[in-house]
Amino acid sequence: MTVFKMRYSFLTVFLFIGLIACNNNQTTKTEKKSADNLYATPSDDKEMNEAILTAKNTLDQFDKALESNKYDTSTFALKVKFPTSTGAEHIWATSITIKDRNYYGIVDNLPELTTKVKLGDKIKLDKESISDWMYGDKGILQGGYTMRLIRSRMTKEEQKKFDSEFQFKIEN
Repeated sequence: MTVFKMRYSFLTVFLFIGLIACNNNQTTKTEKKSADNLYATPSDDKEMNEAILTAKNTLDQFDKALESNKYDTSTFALKVKFPTSTGAEHIWATSITIKDRNYYGIVDNLPELTTKVKLGDKIKLDKESISDWMYGDKGILQGGYTMRLIRSRMTKEEQKKFDSEFQFKIEN
């Protein structure tokens, strides 16, 4: 089962989804968990795996935008996979920089399962472990493929709340 955690970063109303991949495949759709910010889905969820693959295949768009200096760099974020005893936890990092073809950032989700990183750690990001990316362009979300999928599975009420709290507009 995969658990998606939604949280807001410090100072900005910037929504992040942390992805925790577990080995339990009991559900076949996204399930709302008791906490307001948790969603669960099977680790073999075809749509989620496609969203992650899309993010990986379009990472060059993120790179070009970051290097262009045309956008507010505080909106750039990468989601990175960290191994755990039950699978993996996917955590957002912000303050992204590229040096010598390597990504660096600051952990911006409170890890739930991994002990490899802590909130606020400055880390080198393994390119092979990136599972999503995002930034804002004139108030419109770019990337955020896993976020888009989770939002599409929300009820209309949850979507309305999400949209009112999220920093960017999500276009289809």
